[in-house]
Amino acid sequence: MASKIFLIENPNYCKSGIKSYVHLIRKYRLHPTKNGPYSIGRAIHQTGRPFTDKPIGGRVRFHDVMRKQTSDDQLQQVEKDDIQNDAAFFMPVSIGTPAQTFNLVLDTASVDFWVRSSELPADTLPKGEEESHTFDPEKSSTFKNIEDSPWKVTYVDGSSVSGSIGTEDITIGGVAFKTQPVQLAKTMSPMFTQFSADGVLGLAFGHINHPQQDIKALAERLNTRDDREQSAKLFTAKFGSWGDSDLKKSFCTFGSIDEDAVRYCGHDVHHTPIDNSRGYWMFESPSATVGGKPMSRSENKAVVDTDAALTLLDDQTCQAIYDSIPGAFYDSETQGFLIPSDINVDQLPVVQLAVGEKSFAMSKESLMFAEAKPGYIYGGVQSRGSLEFDVLGGTFLDGLYAIFDFGSLRFGAVQAKTKV
Repeated sequence: MASKIFLIENPNYCKSGIKSYVHLIRKYRLHPTKNGPYSIGRAIHQTGRPFTDKPIGGRVRFHDVMRKQTSDDQLQQVEKDDIQNDAAFFMPVSIGTPAQTFNLVLDTASVDFWVRSSELPADTLPKGEEESHTFDPEKSSTFKNIEDSPWKVTYVDGSSVSGSIGTEDITIGGVAFKTQPVQLAKTMSPMFTQFSADGVLGLAFGHINHPQQDIKALAERLNTRDDREQSAKLFTAKFGSWGDSDLKKSFCTFGSIDEDAVRYCGHDVHHTPIDNSRGYWMFESPSATVGGKPMSRSENKAVVDTDAALTLLDDQTCQAIYDSIPGAFYDSETQGFLIPSDINVDQLPVVQLAVGEKSFAMSKESLMFAEAKPGYIYGGVQSRGSLEFDVLGGTFLDGLYAIFDFGSLRFGAVQAKTKV
């Protein structure tokens, strides 16, 4: 039987629809196709001519920047209070010998596995955090530094996190992984003072962001290692509050499937192959159903993102969802579809999205994400803008028991007993 890793609820997390949407604009460099204050624009940077301190002349470089339109139609760079920089749940991960335990964000759309280093300045730590929430390699007998291995992640809002890489023994839910690359964060932007987690456990495919290209991300290493049976090369996630007893809690497993969760759902596991060529857990999602009305979405693809609070779909599907909800409308001020807060759940449509050839229903409650303005709730499904694929986040995953199968390169899902 799988050993459940119960996720830790973040007491500092404040649910916000628009901030969660802006977080996804930043993460995917998404260009919105619906009106609203937030967008991505181009900025010019001039290095200046040699032998002068004036920032004019010289080489010109263009780069993307996130910007916000103010009430007087001025554009300004986004600030940390505009973005959701925190997560609802953390996964406990043990690193080093003796083990130091850290609360990390589980992110299936990131390759980076990083943890706050003891070298970080105190002013970059979240308020109330103690020294024990940073990893000190000097206190571990199994840590080995990788020479000349800088890494840096830079986001479109200008924030960044960077440091060096070493190898270390880690344990997740009782499953040990020897000599895994761990990125130590030694410098962080002020944005991260709102980030309550101790780091990120990225489980997407690819290579870590650094000049060299021979350090594989954790997902790649789990997929190729030969010391585990093929059937054990997987992890599972359950985020919804459905179930009884321990099943009501959010949890993950590594190395095996929780049969209690599958049995409670009352369905067999449905698998579909993934395309990991772009690093994501991506699969075909060729159809949707809104209130019993089928919508063909041929050639459509979707990625699963455990770090995304919202689900992002194409504009046509979004419009169909909210057209079927009395009083719902798109609000450019909050850059999202809103639902009247006094609506009866029975008035909400059943939304089903395809995972391969099988459709899975979202819970009706997940369509109502968080209060947006007096009398209105921010919808749990929003526009994917310029993205060529859907992003299936927490509002979709709440209704599933999800299985991420590294060994067979496939995604598995079991429909929970949702109120539909």
